Amino acid sequence: MLSMLENCRLCPRNCNVNRLKNEVGFCKSNVNLNIARVSLHDWEEPCISGNRGSGTVFFSNCNLNCVFCQNHEISQEGIGKEVSIERLSTIFMEQQERGAHNINLVTPTHFVPQIIEAIKLSKAIGLKIPIVYNSNGYENIDTIKALNGYIDVYLPDLKYMSDKYAKKYSKVSNYFEFASKAIDEMFKQAPKLIFNKDGLLTSGVIIRHLMLPGLLFDSKKLIDYIYNKYGDNIYISIMNQYTPMFNSKEYPEINKPLNPKHYDSLINHCIDIGIKNAFIQEDGTVKESFVPHFDLRGV
Repeated sequence: MLSMLENCRLCPRNCNVNRLKNEVGFCKSNVNLNIARVSLHDWEEPCISGNRGSGTVFFSNCNLNCVFCQNHEISQEGIGKEVSIERLSTIFMEQQERGAHNINLVTPTHFVPQIIEAIKLSKAIGLKIPIVYNSNGYENIDTIKALNGYIDVYLPDLKYMSDKYAKKYSKVSNYFEFASKAIDEMFKQAPKLIFNKDGLLTSGVIIRHLMLPGLLFDSKKLIDYIYNKYGDNIYISIMNQYTPMFNSKEYPEINKPLNPKHYDSLINHCIDIGIKNAFIQEDGTVKESFVPHFDLRGV
């Protein structure tokens, strides 16, 4: 599996660097795993966090460069600690022992081969809780296919319909083209929403969309696409928690909180077209205090 790192094409950047020889591409990652935080997270969707928390593992670095990234300390600034594959497998077991409802892999794309090896090790010694793949959506299909059988719940973003906004705010071309195809593969692997007796999701897909200031029309088009494609076979998580951070100050149109009326309009649109399976957020989510402290805890 680690041979995938030899000419790295894990994401659509297709850098083709030899990470086995510690070459790095866009995501600044070589052969070594880097993790910034291991914790029980209470603020995911209710069917993910439950009453004991989701077992988040925050990976350092990223294959996007979102100007508004709340996790910029790890995604762009490289905060994190190098760990072995064996240590990652132990972390999975420690999360299970803490009572985590699941293992939540946050921004994992660029470490997929190492993660798969760690999952194999941990399952061999008793890992039983579901594994959640929490992704920005910018994926190559072959990478998602490699995860078949290892991931129970897919939790991808679908950020933009228009390539104009993807280029401007995440520094990436053809985001929707790649993300939509990747999500289709995720759905093929987990086509049914399956919950346990406690109402926790054990298999299925939740597509997240973070609404950005001024992009109501783009958001509506995305929602239309998702519902027309998947109906009520997936959940849509529509988030209003956008908080101006990182380099958003250089973009006046998004250097402000989301207009609540625009969010309400998007929710009303969902109701009008008949969406039943959706998560929405109440007021009070626009706070930097909701951003985790990347203090290497649990690593």
